[in-house]
Amino acid sequence: MSITDLSARSREVFRELVDAYLETGEPVGSRTLSRRLSLALSPATVRNVMADLEDTGLLFAPHTSAGRLPTEAGLRLFVDGLLEVGHLPDDDQRTLTERCAGSGVSIEGLLEQATAALSGLSRCAGMVMAPKSEAALKHIELVNLNPGRALVVMVTEAGLVENRIIEIPADVPPSALVEASNFLSARVVGRTVAEARQEISDELARHEAQLDALTSKVVESGLAIWSGDEGGALILRGQANLLEDIHAIGELEHIRSLFAALETKEMMLKVLSMVDTAQGVQIFIGAGNALFNVAGCSMIVSSYRDSRKRIVGAIGVIGPNRMNYARIIPMVDYTAKLVGRIIG
Repeated sequence: MSITDLSARSREVFRELVDAYLETGEPVGSRTLSRRLSLALSPATVRNVMADLEDTGLLFAPHTSAGRLPTEAGLRLFVDGLLEVGHLPDDDQRTLTERCAGSGVSIEGLLEQATAALSGLSRCAGMVMAPKSEAALKHIELVNLNPGRALVVMVTEAGLVENRIIEIPADVPPSALVEASNFLSARVVGRTVAEARQEISDELARHEAQLDALTSKVVESGLAIWSGDEGGALILRGQANLLEDIHAIGELEHIRSLFAALETKEMMLKVLSMVDTAQGVQIFIGAGNALFNVAGCSMIVSSYRDSRKRIVGAIGVIGPNRMNYARIIPMVDYTAKLVGRIIG
């Protein structure tokens, strides 16, 4: 069904009912609706229209003789056909920009700040999916942490910093880390890790690299963690916000199920795949969407791009179906573009 299948009167009643539900989270009755409508309709007439909307699957009654709530299909129709998305207020833009700009040059810090800022402004949970960076590097260095572990510090040509902790043999001397750093820098600087990885692996396999056994193991440890990092990382912030809304408590198990699903690599890749093939902000509502089969939850998500205009991750908001779509959609859109500009 499309919104044009409804009469003007049905559209107006449906719009006001969903608006009232998003404001309060409560079932909406005919008397309340008749007072909100710009049309002069009696409560009895409104009840008849609501009954017709219920027959089409757009509304349902949670209890006998109660008011009506939109179904997930109804919310989808509202978002697609009736929702008016405005401009993100200047104050919100300023907050997001200041939080992200204050994160320094670390990619992890930027994404953490962006996710936390989104969560705070939306009063929902903020989410960012960050796949492995494919930016060209200008510096790489291995730093000893303690026996058996080293920190790989990578600085991109844009000046952003990424860190990886790798496992190394416990008896590796400092000189081996220096030698491994020099070896990797000579082959990676100016290229992405992915571009250089196969060449380095082949060189090690042919034993052409003039490295001792311990240094070779350090290099191989670095390659192993980069090779196994295809799924990227998931950052979730502000889950506690969902508990502060009394209406969200009934949906707590649904939200927990969604969080558990998101933390799997398969779901992360699915999200990135779906935002990769679509333009702009994507909205997933309830169990009837193509992304996740969890009732009572919604996700608003957008991709962000690097300086080459390639999609490198996704950022968004998760919450109950009763979220402020009109405010959060432009917020997610702005944040995704902001992150892309800073990374680029």
